[in-house]
Amino acid sequence: MERIISITTIGFLTGILGTGMGGLSAYIFKNPSNRWSSMILGFSGGLMISVVCFDLLPEAFAMVGLFIGILGIILGVMVISLIDEMISRIEWKYKKNRNGFVRTGILIGIGILIHNFPEGLAVGSGYMATSELGLGLALIIAIHDIPEGISMATPLSIGGIKSWKILLYTIIAGIPTGIGAFIGAVLGEISTLFIGLCLGFAGGAMLFITCQEIIPKSREIYKGRISGFGIIFGIIIGILASSLV
Repeated sequence: MERIISITTIGFLTGILGTGMGGLSAYIFKNPSNRWSSMILGFSGGLMISVVCFDLLPEAFAMVGLFIGILGIILGVMVISLIDEMISRIEWKYKKNRNGFVRTGILIGIGILIHNFPEGLAVGSGYMATSELGLGLALIIAIHDIPEGISMATPLSIGGIKSWKILLYTIIAGIPTGIGAFIGAVLGEISTLFIGLCLGFAGGAMLFITCQEIIPKSREIYKGRISGFGIIFGIIIGILASSLV
């Protein structure tokens, strides 16, 4: 039991510290100009594309193959688009749209919540195999969660949400990692089919958010080329981060 508690604690710290550190960016990018907002939003979109395409989806395909991985992507897109529609109706009812940036931040948060659960499963089941494997996975996941936290914090900050609330929301988004780690530790060897399908699902959800919300909004708020530069720079930074870990 003590071992399970330790693994669960590591899982919670992995998710909370990773996305929370990304959430701290809300204190750095306070009240940005439209030009700066466009660049930062593009940068966060580029980071998200990099995380999904160079880490998340390749891992899913390696686990379950191309067909099941793509099935997960399609399911993720369908579910997150339904959630998007529900949030849009609530915003219209209460007239609190704020140019859609808050909705974008909420959708990204949901995508991160979905993503962090199977990552927690991987930490828990990996730790039950060997402590070195579990700790290694936890470190990699924590580092990769930082850009996801930035991607969530940026539109919320532009939408006018207070910095301390953004930090709290990004911390909450990391909680499923601990829940997944607990389940992974209790069940020991989790089915790779289930984990891979969840990763594909999360990848599809996050791709939809990036292509539907983040990148178009980065162009809306400033019409220059700065958003494109931000996207490319975000992808490059994401690739460098992946190669370092």
